[in-house]
Amino acid sequence: MATSTKSGLGRSVGKRATLKTIAGITGLSLSTVSLALRGGEGLKADTYQRVMAAANQLGYIPDRAGVRLRTGKTNVISLVLERTDETIDFARFLIQGIGHGIQGTRYHMNVTPDFDSRESVESIRYILRNRAADGVIITHTTARDPRVQLMLEADFPFVTHGRTEFFTPHPFHDFHSEEFVRLAVDRLVERGARRLLLVAGRESTFNHHTIVTQFERTAAQHGVATQIFAPVIEWPVSAAMRGLGHDILNMASRPDGIICDNELLSILVAAGLKEAGVEPMRDMLLVCKQTSDLLPALYPRVDTIEEDVLAAGVELVRLLIARINGEPPENLRTLGEPKVHWRS
Repeated sequence: MATSTKSGLGRSVGKRATLKTIAGITGLSLSTVSLALRGGEGLKADTYQRVMAAANQLGYIPDRAGVRLRTGKTNVISLVLERTDETIDFARFLIQGIGHGIQGTRYHMNVTPDFDSRESVESIRYILRNRAADGVIITHTTARDPRVQLMLEADFPFVTHGRTEFFTPHPFHDFHSEEFVRLAVDRLVERGARRLLLVAGRESTFNHHTIVTQFERTAAQHGVATQIFAPVIEWPVSAAMRGLGHDILNMASRPDGIICDNELLSILVAAGLKEAGVEPMRDMLLVCKQTSDLLPALYPRVDTIEEDVLAAGVELVRLLIARINGEPPENLRTLGEPKVHWRS
């Protein structure tokens, strides 16, 4: 004869928890429980926490189809992530940050990894056509990003990791690239560099334009010479990519200070310099953007400026939920400040 095992909360194992179950456990009304599970707006904090604690203990899972029928909401945030392997650990840290950001909210996340810009546009079309999410996060924006254009025209909640040139304001969070460049140029000039090279990736992004513009402006203020090098990383990365360091050393006007806006490029450049007998920081000054612990582990003397991608994920969620709740987009535009690591 089959037996029914009870959980510590008095619920039969295997049975689906419902609003009624939570109401019975907490002693609250169905309407209060429902309001708490929709975000708890207007409820006392202890009431909201009481409901959420019971829901977590019971393993409550909302009926997505029912929620959508009742409210028109999916309780889903969609991350449309244009794949790039140039920024080390970018996807992992961003997804982790978004995961932290949605904890304690009614939202869940789905991730669509796209391998090129065309796929990314089609992913946005699908979400808009099917109302597959309540809001969208996109990355690696271009100046006139077609994904942004689609969502602006549809008046659909979204936030971008990166800026654009659109006149119509939209929510964004971006690394403060102008400050990154200013700090890097100031550091190199302070240490005696007079011929600066900017090694910058992803020419298609608006961030590339921002960095190049600020580099030229800051260098001009110091009266130092500049060059810009935008190599294309070939996949899979091979030992031949260390040739970037050799290319730099063979330039007609050999630089004495290098700024890299990308951690993978920084590692390739440093490896190439070292292979050619030029010791990074002893024979050639570098300031590199850091997004993981790999660069300082390999080259502990190289000066870096860190972007906190995990914190960016948390902030993107905050901005998107605020937009979903009706906050004006012009109030939802923030920059992540660089963190300096002067090691040498």
